[in-house]
Amino acid sequence: MATRVLLLNATYEPLALVSDRRAVILVLAGRAEAVAFRPDGPVFHSAHLAIDVPAIVRLCHMVRIPRWARTPPLTRRAVLRRDGGRCVYCSEPADTVDHVVPRSRGGRHEWGNVVAACKEDNLSKGDSLLSEIGWALPFQPRAPDGYLWRLRHLSEVDPLWAPYLAAAS
Repeated sequence: MATRVLLLNATYEPLALVSDRRAVILVLAGRAEAVAFRPDGPVFHSAHLAIDVPAIVRLCHMVRIPRWARTPPLTRRAVLRRDGGRCVYCSEPADTVDHVVPRSRGGRHEWGNVVAACKEDNLSKGDSLLSEIGWALPFQPRAPDGYLWRLRHLSEVDPLWAPYLAAAS
């Protein structure tokens, strides 16, 4: 089973999670250095070499992240994650997404117009505007701030990663 490794930029900012195989290749190629290892972590073997799989690797050269790459793609899963899995209208568990301004009324499919909703509220709202039915949003929906947002919402975070993720929050 492949384990995930935290990839840091040269400035110790978290960039992504990579596979253990990718992390070892980066270290062997001299493009990254191991920062931390798990106790009793996995070891990769070849005919003449045994290498411990690191828990965290840091790139040797700085990688610039373009601004457009920081905004994650708009998906159902991402909207549910941003809104905490709760319907923005009634706070019950959400299982779908809703366009605040319906697409049939010119609303766009973008972060500022899509929220998590339960099926009941999505059906009762239908093609209406919030002002027409007397509903209000508890917050203004907006796009989450990209690549770090993906890492902060992991279900299982390695304790070795915590100092790097906390500093980036």
